[in-house]
Amino acid sequence: MRTILIVEDDKIFREGLVITLQREGYRVLSLENADSVVQTVQAEQPSLVLLDVMLPGNDGFEICRRLRWEGLDVPVVMMTARKMEEIDRVVGLEIGADDYLLKPFGMRELLARISARLRRYPDPAAPPETYAFDDVHVDFSHRTVMRAGRPVKLTVKEFDLLQFLVRRRGQIVSREDLLDHVWGYENYPTTRTVDMHILALRRKLESDSANPKHILTVHREGYRFI
Repeated sequence: MRTILIVEDDKIFREGLVITLQREGYRVLSLENADSVVQTVQAEQPSLVLLDVMLPGNDGFEICRRLRWEGLDVPVVMMTARKMEEIDRVVGLEIGADDYLLKPFGMRELLARISARLRRYPDPAAPPETYAFDDVHVDFSHRTVMRAGRPVKLTVKEFDLLQFLVRRRGQIVSREDLLDHVWGYENYPTTRTVDMHILALRRKLESDSANPKHILTVHREGYRFI
């Protein structure tokens, strides 16, 4: 399921976009201001950002510039209620915007623009089909793990946890984030559950579980896979 992040301060318009995109099968996140856009993109890895130009505080151009400065190449479609002059379009394209939508726009046009952009980009949240580190080889499509040529038996949650860590490799992920994405709100256990599953993964996949090289603990913040 592709994820779309909407950044729009008009509550009624934002909620209408959320409903439309959810009906089309997208997972939708929404923000009403620019305060946490960069952090949300880093954490959630959306497939596309719908970004309003006229936001309170930092405008859409500044937010797009920050995303690119952080190395986040998620496609960005700017939305604006003002007539776009040529200089605005040039500035937007120069800082990394992918497309523009002039309000008011029809939902069919919106969906067509989104579909066109997504066809050009792989899903950033999708894990690779296979992944290898040290003597470990993971096949995500068949949900199998081999170490030194021998199969490693992981539980369902251990495999899901490994898959999420690989997807977010290099990033710090909190225990709460892992509980939310791997276990889900409907089965919300304690953070101790995460620690026990991390320990099990280290014992099965690290050459020295007491001094792990790949599944690292970040003090007071969570874990990071390298």
